[in-house]
Amino acid sequence: LRDNRIELVRASWHELSISVSDVSLSDEGQYTCSLFTMPVKTSKAFLTVLGVPEKPQITGFTSPVMEGERMQLTCKTSGSKPAADIRWFKNDKEVKDVKYLKEEDANRKTFTVSSTLDFLADRNDDGAVISCRVDHESLNSTPQIAMQVLEIHYTPLVKIISSNSWPEEGQSIILTCESKGKPVPEPVLWTKDGGELPDPERMVVNGRVLSISFLNKTDNGTYRCEAKNPIGRNSTEYVLIVH
Repeated sequence: LRDNRIELVRASWHELSISVSDVSLSDEGQYTCSLFTMPVKTSKAFLTVLGVPEKPQITGFTSPVMEGERMQLTCKTSGSKPAADIRWFKNDKEVKDVKYLKEEDANRKTFTVSSTLDFLADRNDDGAVISCRVDHESLNSTPQIAMQVLEIHYTPLVKIISSNSWPEEGQSIILTCESKGKPVPEPVLWTKDGGELPDPERMVVNGRVLSISFLNKTDNGTYRCEAKNPIGRNSTEYVLIVH
């Protein structure tokens, strides 16, 4: 052996030991120790060198993503020998239905492995952490992980909450319009029976809240709350019956 990475560790009549530093894939192969007796005696061992996978990278994500759009995230790592294993997780829960591809690297010894996660963007996934985990025997049970936080934009979801389930004449009522969307919806629009609020002195809008004081039977009708953001708009209705 002629290599400055190889050092003689111990030499005696009973033992000859060498050390190899900065191990490379080219060090793989059969090593022979010979005892120059008559006849020569030899012992052989095959050294297998593991290729350590590179830190994985996730590609294919553009921010933000609109709800309903198809997302294809690809995780790739090169240099593993044997081929590394790739697993996907969403908020620490493993995603099973993925594609896996294994290709030989240019050196014909190691592999590039990639996996693609294909799904439709959903509002419930906004803020979810997608992680790609690479497991390999060279990593000593400490996987390499790449992460991506999802940002998904979606139309508002609207509902009306009433402060009084049995409104009577002379009482007051507060209707709160809860709207959730991304981007955050603009100020909501209140209407009654398809038109503007008829009595602005008693019907006061403050942000998302509609307050009606001194209820009477003319207040009966359908109140609509509409919220919108750059993605779209949505609305819901509340039927008020004054007893």
